[in-house]
Amino acid sequence: MQAVKEYMNLKTTDQDQLKRSFIDACQDPNFKSFVQSLNIDEKILMRYTSLLEEAFGELEHCQNCKGLAMCQNKVPGYLFTPQKAKNALSFSYDACHYEVEKNHAHSYQKYIDLYDIPEEMKDASFKDLYRDDKKRLPIIKYFKTFLDTYDQEEKPKGLYLHGSFGSGKTYMIAALLNELAKRNISSAMVYFPEFLRHLKSSFHEDYEEKFNYIRKVPVLLLDDVGAENLTPWSRDEILGPILQYRMDHHLPTFFTSNLTLEELETHLGNTASGVDKVKARRIIERIKQLTCDLELVSANRRV
Repeated sequence: MQAVKEYMNLKTTDQDQLKRSFIDACQDPNFKSFVQSLNIDEKILMRYTSLLEEAFGELEHCQNCKGLAMCQNKVPGYLFTPQKAKNALSFSYDACHYEVEKNHAHSYQKYIDLYDIPEEMKDASFKDLYRDDKKRLPIIKYFKTFLDTYDQEEKPKGLYLHGSFGSGKTYMIAALLNELAKRNISSAMVYFPEFLRHLKSSFHEDYEEKFNYIRKVPVLLLDDVGAENLTPWSRDEILGPILQYRMDHHLPTFFTSNLTLEELETHLGNTASGVDKVKARRIIERIKQLTCDLELVSANRRV
């Protein structure tokens, strides 16, 4: 019996302590207003005083926050939030409006696949394009026309963009593809020399899957064409069929290269097994069917 009395006294003491802690916290009128807004019986609320104080503190942080960089909450970008759950409270981490906006702003990136292209190309944007070089203006004008006409039944041509090393060719086309992604249009950016190596090493794995995806993706960038170690296989079994399929199905295709089309033709004609000008010319004619030819000679922006 004595043990029962001691247990009951201990239980009463714990309840009194919970009540006192809750009453003390409610001395702050803002906290009191916060818990009253939950519309839950005080006998339930007082069991969660410390958690409610944590949630209230995070809410106050959010009211004065100017952005994710300033977030003071335990989980940056998220608010510890109480919710009514029958005769109890549950707590969850809910994204703040800055976090929601950030996630929405980057949701388009799921429409872009990168093959050995730097991940930051998914953030390439028209607003960050250098406009201090008049040589870029024809390219920017071309991009505007491409975006304006993409939804037409006959798709616009892609671009063969060649020029000096480090001039920003890849970044510029990546910015265009990101704009298309915001319209839910899928694309792939492929660093062509490395893609060839991956294909060659995947003959017994997912070779067909990779090859067919690149052939059929709605918009394609083949980056740094002409920098690959050319073989008859890479020219005649990979590049040629990709271009033929995309030409037949009117799929916009982009290229970047440090070589002009004339220089690329010479490159494509020379392999370790000999010179084949006819097959090289065939590739160049497909590229001309698929693209407009523009040059970008500019200062090296990578240094």
